[in-house]
Formats: sequence, structure tokens, C-alpha cells
Amino acid sequence: MHIEPGVVDGAKIVLSYGTALAALGLSAKASLDAVKKDGLVSLVSRSLLTTLLVFFFFEVLPHHAVGVSEVHFILGSTLFLMFGPAAAAIGLGFGLLAQGVFFAPFDLPQYGMNMTTLLLPLFAMAAVARRTISENTAYVDISYKQALQLSLTFQGGIIAWVAFWAFYGQGFGAENMSSVATFGMAYLSVVLLEPVLDLAILAGAKSLNRFKESSLLERRLFNS
Repeated sequence: MHIEPGVVDGAKIVLSYGTALAALGLSAKASLDAVKKDGLVSLVSRSLLTTLLVFFFFEVLPHHAVGVSEVHFILGSTLFLMFGPAAAAIGLGFGLLAQGVFFAPFDLPQYGMNMTTLLLPLFAMAAVARRTISENTAYVDISYKQALQLSLTFQGGIIAWVAFWAFYGQGFGAENMSSVATFGMAYLSVVLLEPVLDLAILAGAKSLNRFKESSLLERRLFNS
């Protein structure tokens, strides 16, 4: 989902500053809500975990350049279900930044675009979760259909934002459209695999029931 250098440049890149601010605003609101609900220590602890996990996802898990961008296993819905939206957002933001600073400094000018591409779909997914998962259902008990809805929202949002940046920066020429389509088709594999991984991880989480009161995990994971 990384926007390649040069896809959006010049004055056009200013738009990414505005979209990134919107993503930061949503992250700040989610963080304040998390602090009110679970405390600052809980949010900081979860955020450290998610940052390390995101860094691992980006640098260790398989990732390949395809079309206009790269295909990564980001596991955004897993982060959301296990740690909550605020910690997931902070982890995605800082994990992405750490990758850029230590391994891919050429990505830093695109940081606003890449952060937008990750965080706005995350909060869209959080909204879908509120509508589709009953308040009486703990996250460890969600169905494959519900997990698929979350993954489709998150990964579909990433595909949409990557396409937006590509068309915004490079126009609707045949080569660019083909590159976007190639990326979108490749990313469908993530959409199909992620719900299975989510359910496998959640099934494993059931064995961690003794940690149901732990501040390191999203309270809703075990409790309806």
C-alpha cells in the first residue's frame, strides 16, 4: 500500500497534508476515548505492542511490489480487534514512520499519503464494526462473515486510497489504469486470507481468557 516516490509530487502533495491531519484528528479522538475508558498506561502499552507488530508486518512478512504500489499483510482488522482502534491507529502511524526512518527514507515524503491510506480505512472499519457486531458479542466470538466485512472495509479502503493517489498524481492514462488494476487484483488475496487469520488468532485468544482483565488487550475482546 506504499505510494511510490514520484506518483504524487510538486504542489499536488499538499493535499496529503490535509488528509493526514484528518486521520490524526480521528486518531486523537479515539485516543482520548481510550484514555477515558482504560487509562493512559493501557493506551501507551497497547500502542507499543501495535507499533512493534506493524513494524514486523512491514519488514518481516512477505511483501511485493505490484502495479502502482506494494502488497503487504498489514492485519489491520486483527490489530483493531485485539487492541482497539486507538492503539491500532497509533501503531500503524508509528510503525510506518519507523520503517521510513530506518529502512526506507525515500518513503518519508509520501508519509502523509501512506498514513491516510492506512488510518482512514481503519476508522471506517471501526464504524462498520459498531454497526455489524452486536454489543452482546465479544470479539472472540465473531463469525467469518463479520470478520470478512471488517477486512473488506479495511483492505477495500486501502485499495481505494491507493487508486485515488495514483489517479490524482498520474491521471487516467492506460498504463496507470492498468497498474492500479494490477495492484487491486493482487490485494484481493489479502482480503481473502485476512479473515481466516483473524479467526485463527481470535480462536487462540480464547485460550488467553485469564488475561481478560489485562490492560494490554481491548476490553471488548472477551467481554460483550
